[in-house]
This record gives sequence, C-alpha cells and structure tokens, in this order.
Amino acid sequence: FAVYLPGLAARDDFTFLLEQMLSYLSTGHMFVRGGTEPDSPRVNVGLLGADYEVSGGRYRFAKIYSGENWNPDLHAPLTQPGASVKAGEYLLAVNGQPLHADQSVYSAFEETAGKQTEITVGPTADGAGSRTVTVTPVASERALRNYAWIEHNRREVDRLSGGKLAYVYLPDTGYGGFTNFNRYFFSQVNKQGVILDERFNHGGQIADYIIDMLSRKPMSILVPRDGKTMVDPPLAIYGPKVMIINQFAGSGGDAMPWYFRKAKLGPLVGVRTWGGLVGIGGYPALLDGGSVTAPRVAIGGLHGRWEVEGQGIPPDIEVWQDPAQVRAGRDPQLEAAVSTAMRMLREHPLPHFTAPPYPNHHPSIPQTP
Repeated sequence: FAVYLPGLAARDDFTFLLEQMLSYLSTGHMFVRGGTEPDSPRVNVGLLGADYEVSGGRYRFAKIYSGENWNPDLHAPLTQPGASVKAGEYLLAVNGQPLHADQSVYSAFEETAGKQTEITVGPTADGAGSRTVTVTPVASERALRNYAWIEHNRREVDRLSGGKLAYVYLPDTGYGGFTNFNRYFFSQVNKQGVILDERFNHGGQIADYIIDMLSRKPMSILVPRDGKTMVDPPLAIYGPKVMIINQFAGSGGDAMPWYFRKAKLGPLVGVRTWGGLVGIGGYPALLDGGSVTAPRVAIGGLHGRWEVEGQGIPPDIEVWQDPAQVRAGRDPQLEAAVSTAMRMLREHPLPHFTAPPYPNHHPSIPQTP
C-alpha cells in the first residue's frame, strides 16, 4: 500500500488508504478515526422537532414531535410549556422576520440552537388569528425522532397483541440500552410476553444483565391478606420472549442475541447480525491525533469455535424489511415478531398458580367458610 502514498492529497485520502489496508486483516472493530483536518466554519441551525409541508405559500407543521420536556435529552421546542403549537398550524415568522415557502425554513433558524427564539404561528396562511410564542430550538432532532419511533412501535405491539405483549427497544449495550431496558421492561411486567427489539444496536458491553433478568423463573407465590396473589420474583415477564435482529446490530448487539439463544429464551426474528465481536482498547494515538483501533479481546464459544466473528447471529425466522411495506408505514419484522409471540402464547398459556388452603392448626374448632 506504500506505493499509493505519493498520490495522497488530504488526510481523508490517508484515512481511506488505512481502511483499505486494515480490511485485509478481516477482523471487526478495525476503525480509523480523526487526524489533522483544516478548520471548517460551522453555523448551528436550530430545529423545532417537526415535519413541514407547504401550503398556501407557507410552511405548515405536518407533524410535531412531543418528546418529554422534563427530560433535557428529549426537549421538544413546540410542546414546551407556554408554546403548545399544534400540527396543522402555520409557521409565519421567526424573530419578527416573515417566512415564506420560497425560502429555506432552516435559514431562518441559523444560530438559534439553545437560544430563546420567537416564532409566529397561526391557523391560516394569511396570518389571521396568529400569535407569537417563545421556544428554544434544539441542535439535533435525532433523539426526538428516535423516541417517536420507539413509542410508535410500543403502541403498535400493544395494538396487535390486544395489550398482551410488552415492547422494549435496546439501542446499544451501554448506557442507552440498559436505561431503556430498566425503563420499559420493569414498567410492563404486567404483560404476558415481550418483544425485545435490538435492531441497529451499536454495541458497547456484554449485556449479560439483560439476559439474566429475562431468564427469571417463577419461584413462589405471594399471598397477601388483601389483594391479588403474586408470583415471585415479581419484576419479571414469564411468557413468550421474541427478539428482533437486523444486519445493523453488531458487537454487543451480536452478543445479546447470541446469549439470548444460548439461554433458550425464545426465537430470533429478522436477518443476520453484523458479526463483529472483538473487544478493543489500549491503542495509542497516531502522530497527527488520529487513531486506529486495535483488537484486544477475542470472544469465542465454549466448543472450540469462533461462533460470531465474521458471521454474525442468524435468525430463527428470517424476515426482510420489504421497502414497499416500509414506505407504506408497516414494519414486517415487528409484525412477524408479534405474530410469533402470540402463537407461542396460544400454544403455551401462562401457568396459573393457586394458593394452598390455609392450615388448620386447631381441627377441633369449626372453621368459618
């Protein structure tokens, strides 16, 4: 590869060359990052957490992402206290400057991210009945849109299962994945089964904690003097468990469905995962501040084989995301996972545990019915 060096004109060319060279090692987690780059001036653009459509020569809010305004990571400008902007209303002006559809909507929000900004909104394109509200645009809508996708999936699973199945999305096997699991799993332990969605999981750690929690078995029943008999441990879902996987899940996202299968928790639905399960760490920086990751911990199976690296985890039920169905608003993998879990629930209903009769330590005394 050294013969290509005289032809390099920029650090990006060198990065590309390193990537091509390292690819011949055929090992996952060989990443090339950073390096000295020329300064590029940046202008932040504030975003309102909305989809737009053009109507009457103006921008109209087609969809508004609600987020969770008590959570700083999910701040939604148009639903923050005092704003209450609704889908169908028009965005007429920004900081007093009129905005029309022949202008870029984003040009009006330059350098507004994180700053209080006045927007004029109203029910009609001509400005009749308009009002001015103060909002704080965000620098990125990624978290808002991801949260909306998760909540849509949760509601869809609830609808398709008649309220019998829980839905838990696991974006990674680090802070985000463990936080999502704790939040969504334990709040739905009243459900009969669960769909675990790890599509696009970008890894992190080995998620043995999640596998351990999913592996809980009924140990006893708790019979209170008043109220409903409960199964112990109570923070568990004892019915069918189905995990959705895809080709964009890797690293810890490979390990989780691998462990899920090893623990015999349920079927995997979707397509084969990425297939990169080598731990990295301990690599020095390059001279110009860039880095090349170095594989450090290989992870193999218990029977003398590298079961994941370079091949990924195949599904038990293969389902591709048909583009036509996705464009129509459907999710074939999610639908197949729900159908599979409901079939499992019909074939193996949840066990019913009956409390034993209270002991009678004084048989000579008549018992009250």
